[in-house]
Amino acid sequence: MSVLILALLCGAVVGLALGALGGGGGVLAVPALVYLLGVAPADAGTTSLVIVTATSATALARHAGTGNIRWRTGALFAAAGVAPAIGASVLAHRTPQDVLTAAFAVLAALAAAAMLRGTRTAHRTRQVAASATAAARATAPGTAVGTVVSPAGRSGRGVVTAARAATRRDDGTTVAAGGSAATRACGRPTSGEGHLRTAAAGACLGAVTGLLGVGGGFLAVPALVSVLRLPMRKAVGTSLVVILINSVVSLTTRLAAGGASLDPAVFGPFVGAAILGAWDGKRLASKFSGVVLQRAFAALLLAMAAFMLIDVFV
Repeated sequence: MSVLILALLCGAVVGLALGALGGGGGVLAVPALVYLLGVAPADAGTTSLVIVTATSATALARHAGTGNIRWRTGALFAAAGVAPAIGASVLAHRTPQDVLTAAFAVLAALAAAAMLRGTRTAHRTRQVAASATAAARATAPGTAVGTVVSPAGRSGRGVVTAARAATRRDDGTTVAAGGSAATRACGRPTSGEGHLRTAAAGACLGAVTGLLGVGGGFLAVPALVSVLRLPMRKAVGTSLVVILINSVVSLTTRLAAGGASLDPAVFGPFVGAAILGAWDGKRLASKFSGVVLQRAFAALLLAMAAFMLIDVFV
């Protein structure tokens, strides 16, 4: 199979994953470039950053009018990762390839674990919603589906209490609209602790993006939810700001350092097919549930991580 056709096929698969799941493209792109197209890990990370930059900019434009982006929060969160992203980008071309491969395998395994955890959370949320619906119907047949009424609600007020309606995330999974109990009880962290945790999370994400060439959406969204207490929809939208800034900084640093080597025969077709595939991925997402897609993607990531670790150590 020619390099052109292989690059188009790999790029299309990466784009489909991006479009269907809203992330994960960089985690697939780097191994595809390294093992199927023979690109060095550091150069594969640079190509991946181009994909992440283009797709996150497109997604950000699509989310801009929804009100789900906190621009200042995203910019401040990303600012903590700028210096680590620059340092890690310079370090990427000076790090042994086996070390980069092993680090990427660990990252892929973490991404898979995060996705599987998300599907379990979504499953529990649906069970709670189903129980709430059954209880509402049994208690007050005229009550709206998906709510549980308090004793006061039985008199006609219809107060929503224990269960809340589930909202759908951009990647197809569902989460409770009111957030977790811990989040609602604790509220925002204290200013000193909050700033420190935000800076640490932002720095970690910037370093990962710079070193391995991935957007890190699966890291950014949980950090924005747990550290800054953003609602899920706002966390997803705001994470695009963080990902875009980190990706642009990392890509610019790699290109300015002069260590990046992009093969036009691979780079052009791969990136073009990935961007086009991202649009078709939306149609794929509409045909399958988000949980099914996430579990399949997580299984692929685990298999890929195992293969990469075997390749490094055996």
